[in-house]
Amino acid sequence: MALPKTLGELKRQGYRVRPVKDELRANLLSKLRSGERLFPGIVGYDETVIPQLSNAVLARHSIILLGLRGQAKSRIIRQLVGLLDPEIPVIAGSEVNDNPFQPISAHGRHTVELHGDETEIAWVERDSRFVEKLATPDVTVADIIGDVDPIKAARGGHLLSDELTIHYGLLPRANRGIFAINELPDLAGKIQVGLFNIMQEGDVQIKGYPVRLPLDVMLVFSANPEDYTARGKIITPLKDRIGSEVSTHYPSELQLGVEITKQEAWTEREGVEGTLRLPDFIRETIEQIAFEARDDQRIDKRSGVSQRMPITVTESMVSNAERRALLTGEEEIVPRISDIYAAAPSMTGKMELEYEGEQVGAGKIARDLIKRAAGEVFEGYFVGIDFARPIGWFNEGNTLRLADTASAEECAGLLDAVPDLIETVLVPFTFERSDSALVVSACEFALEGLYAQNKISRNEEGGYIAVTKARKDRRGMIYDDLTETGRYS
Repeated sequence: MALPKTLGELKRQGYRVRPVKDELRANLLSKLRSGERLFPGIVGYDETVIPQLSNAVLARHSIILLGLRGQAKSRIIRQLVGLLDPEIPVIAGSEVNDNPFQPISAHGRHTVELHGDETEIAWVERDSRFVEKLATPDVTVADIIGDVDPIKAARGGHLLSDELTIHYGLLPRANRGIFAINELPDLAGKIQVGLFNIMQEGDVQIKGYPVRLPLDVMLVFSANPEDYTARGKIITPLKDRIGSEVSTHYPSELQLGVEITKQEAWTEREGVEGTLRLPDFIRETIEQIAFEARDDQRIDKRSGVSQRMPITVTESMVSNAERRALLTGEEEIVPRISDIYAAAPSMTGKMELEYEGEQVGAGKIARDLIKRAAGEVFEGYFVGIDFARPIGWFNEGNTLRLADTASAEECAGLLDAVPDLIETVLVPFTFERSDSALVVSACEFALEGLYAQNKISRNEEGGYIAVTKARKDRRGMIYDDLTETGRYS
């Protein structure tokens, strides 16, 4: 059926305009009845955030998402657009998506008075009904609400007090849609006052002239808890008018984090002939790094450790393995622990350090996090497995260094020299000894796990050596070990 093009056709078709919150509610109810996934791509919130968000929409509340960085707040807000109708009718040429049956702007009212049922109708798609603004201290009332436009007044011969001279801001332009503000506490207090006035009374003042704008808009905000004290705050009257406060969080389980990182990290690369094989133990180690960082006393918990950390570490690690494959001519790209160490620059910028952390340094903390993460994951794979013979080989004074630029074949030859190492490492895995790239990756993972348990050590060049030899070679090793593990920091 063709969409109506005039107000008269719209009336004859019996079209009814729903308030935007009723529209969101009705479409959410429809999705719940059909069992459709509400927020595709959002992982780990099925039992927490999504039910609370659904309740808020069903209650027709304005919403604030409160959580630390990298918790998918902006993505969730943008997906609310999927609860809007595919298209809605507006008066053609309206800047504020005027309802044809009840226009709120002077332009809309004058158009209907002049043309009646012949008023031209335009159809606006759901994506055009979402307006988003990042709050910064320099945002003005004119940006959000609007301002008088002298040029409009001059061209139309209007007085400056005439409503037809208004240049509407972002909020009126979001009429009959969703208006989102990210980092709400950064918004100046007087702008926040304008928001709650719109929410409650529906009127504003522009350049001293009172203008009645009964906006039909769903307001959604995001904020970081630290912002309440660090940079700004949400004024109390506005907080009181926000219907629901939904708290987001980081993944509560390692596998949820792995799933998010697998979904978001760019690992399917073009222009490389090699095939990427990313072992589960490497994925889990990278994810465990974020879990360790969130618990580390040297890292500021108020800022959090974003989920972007494991995502960018994965991408950098794959890039290092990709570069090695190009240098060695290997057909398979299989990342190793040494590639995670090479990805440390993707970690250091994502940690806000406390005073103690600043003294140790971001680079050293990053290496310590990799060591601890590998140790945690190692225990899950090798519980009850005896590495006595490989450890004894290192205690005899032998050293093993697997360079991140060495081919799998070269590393496999070095690993063969360590008695029973490969045989022991293969116990929990299903791949064969002939799969050298995976064997090398697994063996290096196991060596890092033994290092984390202080059964062997690791020197400055990345070589694995005996703990006793390391203490003889480097003065203060015991103190350094305590510092790395966070026990003496």
